[in-house]
Amino acid sequence: MNNLKEVSSLKDIPKEIADSPVALLLQYHNLQKPFDVYERAQLLIGMCMDNRKSLRIPRNFAYIIRTGGANLHYNEFQVSYAIAVGGIKHIILMAHNRCGMVNLFSKKELFVDGLVSNGGWDRSLAEEHFIHHAPLFEISNEIDFVLNEVNRLQYRYAGIVVVPLYYNIDDDKLHLITE
Repeated sequence: MNNLKEVSSLKDIPKEIADSPVALLLQYHNLQKPFDVYERAQLLIGMCMDNRKSLRIPRNFAYIIRTGGANLHYNEFQVSYAIAVGGIKHIILMAHNRCGMVNLFSKKELFVDGLVSNGGWDRSLAEEHFIHHAPLFEISNEIDFVLNEVNRLQYRYAGIVVVPLYYNIDDDKLHLITE
């Protein structure tokens, strides 16, 4: 069973990550730690493109890749760049509640209608576009997807620490995801 662990004080941060950029992110965002100055990124954050999330972090603190459902499958070159050129040793994958990529196929008509009315698309091309791409991005459960993606990235980049977090859009707080 997956659990969310609230981070409301320093003692809530596990020892394994206490001296890491992950702990700093939790402190900046949840605990309102005053910003330090950074010349280079300390970690990579993979998070959903959802507009309801905004991280409280200092300038230059993190590379951020925003993609539907925090799915980094199609962004591995950028991940590799952050590691190889940016020297990143920590990745955070961030799920959130009420993600639009969950049960994406239930939104097909809304998607198609929106492309037709807002994007000027032909209906048949909009339907084809949805049918072609939706299977690549649909997720069944936010937390399970992020945990699977953490495992995949940890295997692919064995020297990197990959940590799952959960952003609650109702209170704008980050939570640790534990199994």
